Amino acid sequence: SEKGWICFAGNVEARDALSGAIDVMVTDGFTGNVLLKSIEGTGMYFAAEMKQMFYRSAISKLGALCCKKGIGEIKNKMDYRQTGGTLFIGLTKPVIKAHGSSNEIAVMNAVRQAIAYTKSGMIDAVKENIQYMTVSE
Repeated sequence: SEKGWICFAGNVEARDALSGAIDVMVTDGFTGNVLLKSIEGTGMYFAAEMKQMFYRSAISKLGALCCKKGIGEIKNKMDYRQTGGTLFIGLTKPVIKAHGSSNEIAVMNAVRQAIAYTKSGMIDAVKENIQYMTVSE
């Protein structure tokens, strides 16, 4: 889409949340929280299942060793502590909503995220372009 314009993709299925088909999903707090908690729970379930699978035999342990780097990358990508939280866009100051189970690592990364957002110039860009931010049909 053109610079400053929002490209509304339309209503999407929950399965599209992580597919890369959209950049931003707008939802109410309850529905968004259910979606996030479901994704989190599913991720934890699959991680536990994969761990059991990889520890079944010597050959599967060897396979786990070969995949260790990739598994670690996926694990870090899905770890809320590494992200810190979710940014609320459109405010005049950075606001990061952190996970309810946040520990010191998650809080540190939320602060880093707020600093990066402040330095990015996004707040000023939104202020300067708000009149152009309309939904295209």
